[in-house]
This record gives sequence, structure tokens and C-alpha cells, in this order.
Amino acid sequence: MSFLQVLWFLLLGVLFSGFFFLDGFDYGVGMAVGTLAHNEGERSQIIRTIGPVWDGNEVWLITAGGAMFASFPYWYATLFSGYYLILLFILVGLILRGVSFEFRAKSPAKKKPVWDKIMAICSFVVPFLFGAMFISMIKGMPIDAAGNMHAHFLDYFNWFSIVGGIALALLTYLHGLNYITLKTTGPVSQRAQNYAQAFYWVLYVGEVIFALLLLFQTDFIAVHPIATLVCLVLIVGFSVWAHVATFKNKQGYAFTASGLTLISLVTLIFCGLFPRVMISSISAKYDLLIQSASSSHYTLIVMTIATVILVPCVLAYTIWAYWIFRKRIEMPRIGEAN
Repeated sequence: MSFLQVLWFLLLGVLFSGFFFLDGFDYGVGMAVGTLAHNEGERSQIIRTIGPVWDGNEVWLITAGGAMFASFPYWYATLFSGYYLILLFILVGLILRGVSFEFRAKSPAKKKPVWDKIMAICSFVVPFLFGAMFISMIKGMPIDAAGNMHAHFLDYFNWFSIVGGIALALLTYLHGLNYITLKTTGPVSQRAQNYAQAFYWVLYVGEVIFALLLLFQTDFIAVHPIATLVCLVLIVGFSVWAHVATFKNKQGYAFTASGLTLISLVTLIFCGLFPRVMISSISAKYDLLIQSASSSHYTLIVMTIATVILVPCVLAYTIWAYWIFRKRIEMPRIGEAN
């Protein structure tokens, strides 16, 4: 393995971390529209917290997919062909979720609940499918010597992947609740804080089950014991920090800690995979490795130069956008809800 190959493997981890940190609370806010709000005004207040930023947050997913295609084309080919239907449903969920914002704003009052439900359902389905996909991937999929995946339904959806999908959906929901607490005022903010305080107890149960399944259904402990245990400790530790912060009304700390929980989960997956990118359940000799799955050295050099130039611009724009829309969202006045 060359330095650039390892560097781009790490950069992909950073891109997926950024995606789950930023778009994670978007999904949580979307779920909260159907579970937290009690009336039209509150639903509008919740949606307005992500109105200016949700589409920009999804750019991280597009960037991660594009970077994978350019830096690890064999990984991209195996992943996207093997998980074609799951990724198709994710794409449909993202499209429906995206148009629900616009159609809701233009619909008459009696039609708005329809788009609210679509938004909430898609906001759950997308992280659930992402979680099921990544967890089934680290468990191992039937990949042959040519890098082709011949999987059945139970390879994609088993106890481990379903627990992982539910856990990721719950993590994004809690991340969204912490964001709503931070970005709103009035009853919505207090209710989001109360919900988070309650749901973290459910999360702890899920994290214990997930950790046990990880230990027995993957080779992460055998391959990287220290890194795996450290990541598991960080996931639990950040969850506890976020939970305590909700009781102490430290809203910024709660949001930061829930985001770091998601980043720790991505770190766990990438650390456990290294030096592989895909694990074959047929034979270890069919595992797809970083060294064999990457692009040419010249391609990685060009991509690195472009990244050094463009990434600071993207980060600066993202920080500026969040700074501009940093104020809390109040309950809209009568006639302003949309």
C-alpha cells in the first residue's frame, strides 16, 4: 500500500463522517416532523431549522460517492452493483424527502400532512437502509474472485444489519432532537429535549446489542482489537456525554456529542475494514483490499491536488452558511406557516 492509497481511504472516512454528522440531524429533524410536532405551526418551525442547509448537507454524500468512484473504482463497482436495489431505494427516499420540502410549501393546508408523512417516513428509511448496508458489508458478503457479489435477501437483512439500521436511525433521530433543541425556542425546544432524555435510554440498549453482535459476527476484534474497543468506548462515551448534557441544558454540548457518536461509528467501520474495503464471506482471499481496489498513482496525485485546492473553499462556504443562519427559529405567526 502506498501513502496516497491510505490517505484516500482515510479521506473517504472523513467524507462519510461529515455526511452523517451534517445530514444526520437533517434526518432526525425530518423524523421529528412526524413525532415531535403537535400542530402545523410547530411542524413549520421544525422544518425551518434545516430549510437553508439540508440540500447543502447532502452534497457530502455526492462527494463521498464521487471520491470513491475516482479513488477506489473496484470498491465502487462491487459496492454499487451488489447493493443496487438498496441504493435505489435510498435514492428514491432522498428524492421524495427533497421534493416534500418544496411541495409542502406550495400545497394547500389540507395537503400538507401528506408531505409531512412522506418527509418523516423517508427520513427514517434512508438512515435505516444506510445502516443495514454498511453493517451487512462489515459482516461479510458473498463476493467471488472476480469481485462480483451474489447475495440473497438474508445476506442484506439479518439480525445484525437490522439492529445496525435501527441504531443508525435512532442516532440520527437523537442528533436531530439535539439540533432542534439548539435551534428553536418555546415548547418545541423543551419537548425535543425531553424526548432526547428519554430515548437515550433506548439507545444504550441498542448499543449493547450492537456491540455484542459486532464481537461475534465480525472479525474486528481479531484483526484490530484495540481500535475496535476504543471506538466502541467512544460511541458509548459520547452517547453518555450527550445524554448528560440534555439534563444539564447544555444544548451545544449535546449536539456536538451526538455528532461525535456518529463519527465514532464511521471510524469503527473504517478501522475494522482496514486494509480491506470489502469483506468476502466466501473466502478471505477474495477480500477486496485497498491496494488492489485503488486507482493509479497518477490519478490519486491529481485528486489530491484538486482536494487541497477545493476543500478549504467548500469548508469556508459551509461555515459561512451556518453562521448566517445561526439564529434560533421561533414559532411562525399566524399566516406565516408553510
